[in-house]
Amino acid sequence: MAIATFSPSFYCSRTESGRLTRFSLVHSHKLPSRVRIVSRLNSSNNSVSPADHNSNNNNDSGDSNSEEYEHHHRAFLRSRRKGSPVFVKLPEDTTWAGGILKRKKAVTQSFKALAAAGVEGVVMEVYWGVVEKDRPRIYDWGGYLDLVDLASKCGLKIRALFAFHGTGPGDRNWCLFISSWIFQSDKNYLKLWFWSLTSIASTRISLPKWVLEEIDKDPDLAYTDRFGRRSMEYISLGCDSLPVLQGRSPIQAYTDLMRNFRDTFRPFLGVIITGIQVGMGPAGELRYPLSPSQKLTRSWRTCELGEFQCYDKYMLASLNACARGIGRREWGDGGPIGAGNLMQDPEKTEFFRSRDGSWNTEYGNFFLEWYSGMLLLHGERLCREATTIFRGARVDTSAKVGGIYWHYGTQSHPSELTAGYYNTSTRDGYMPIARMFARYGFTMCCSCFEMRDVYEKHINPHSSPEGFLRQLLLAARICEIPLEGENFATDLDDAAFQQMLKMSKYYSDGIQKPSFSFNFVRMDKSMFEYNNWVRFTHFVRQLSDASSFRAKLDFRGNIRPSSSATSDATKVGVAFAYG
Repeated sequence: MAIATFSPSFYCSRTESGRLTRFSLVHSHKLPSRVRIVSRLNSSNNSVSPADHNSNNNNDSGDSNSEEYEHHHRAFLRSRRKGSPVFVKLPEDTTWAGGILKRKKAVTQSFKALAAAGVEGVVMEVYWGVVEKDRPRIYDWGGYLDLVDLASKCGLKIRALFAFHGTGPGDRNWCLFISSWIFQSDKNYLKLWFWSLTSIASTRISLPKWVLEEIDKDPDLAYTDRFGRRSMEYISLGCDSLPVLQGRSPIQAYTDLMRNFRDTFRPFLGVIITGIQVGMGPAGELRYPLSPSQKLTRSWRTCELGEFQCYDKYMLASLNACARGIGRREWGDGGPIGAGNLMQDPEKTEFFRSRDGSWNTEYGNFFLEWYSGMLLLHGERLCREATTIFRGARVDTSAKVGGIYWHYGTQSHPSELTAGYYNTSTRDGYMPIARMFARYGFTMCCSCFEMRDVYEKHINPHSSPEGFLRQLLLAARICEIPLEGENFATDLDDAAFQQMLKMSKYYSDGIQKPSFSFNFVRMDKSMFEYNNWVRFTHFVRQLSDASSFRAKLDFRGNIRPSSSATSDATKVGVAFAYG
């Protein structure tokens, strides 16, 4: 295993593998009751057109009057917007059950409602554990093809998010979503929290079955902390370029899936599918997992320090080589000593404390440069591959940075350090990431747009989501890269929407380019309730600066022109659509 020498000003890395071979596709298999689209690398070039696929789908689409709807929607598109487009992220389980599009009639009516409200499109999460579930190089796109075809009929665009991670109780967003709702005292919030908890817990999506089997054979493929605890959310970036997945490296496996997606969905690219977000870590974010999954499920407050995930044999080999390269072999045996435990006060730890903490020493700089540099190298590999694959496809590419804000008010920013962001009171850790995205023409995505310091400080006085977000937005503006904003949790009160608008303007005010857009997280039952729907449509109009297409839905989901976007018929019809 060849490992490059260490440069104190950056990081060390393994040499990259050779160029990937281009493979042909697509092979289809027809199964009873529906069409199952399966792409196999090195298979024939027989393709399945969207029309052929749709004609064989026996699910009730609920779009018998789609021609009338499309006529109205095309008129709406001609009159729309000068502002920032809004996309809505779909439920995680929309297509994950065996590649089937779930609740197709309800999704159809919901799509019509979103289009009528002025929404630009939807965010479709493409899970590795769904598409390439059972065997390597065999891809099932059935439900995703249905979803793209349905969006095109409803006049919506698609952003495809490649999710190379697993979800569920170990997911960082899952835990923070729970803790944010626990803090709310209003009984309506608690009602929504309990519904969301049940919904999310039932939609766990793991890494592909065959990948989990490889991890069983070699547990060091998983991120590991100093206690030997493994995280099953994402494959360790320490083995990015090593053939550990049945002869392929993880980067090659990610690349093969993206290339297969490109070839399968080629007719839609640049027309319906206008954006590609490349997942780069847990929850799709460019970061390390902060903690082992089994520990996170018991963390009910956003105060944990996190654990350095550098104890699998692949990460240790790189660290050891870097330490030897500068003549400090004793620094290459593992992560920092005295980093405390997950819930400890950082000021009581040897590594993170403000005064004389070892984070601010020669050793601390060495380790954190290496740790954050390995993360940057991982992001650069994926940016390079995605840029090559989608060159000429007329789609925007993006990647997401994690919102790690709960120790932002300290000197050492411990949770950001353990996540891989070398950001402290004396060092900007987000500018190198923004510069990397700029080199590859990537848009940067980030969340926390609805979060306010005044509330978060009740949970942890060192929290500052607004301070974190301002720093990230400033880096994006300086590097002149487009930005995608997101809300962290589906908090639908007026103050949250106003905060999202406020932080959006912090980035977009006074500039025409680069562009700003917003991914609303996420479509669920509560979104279509009376008051929530009124707030959401008002937010879309304010952000997109659109002359909204006014429409109302009846109980069959048919569209009819109306003088009021918030009429009683609209509210009842939309709520019924998703229920």
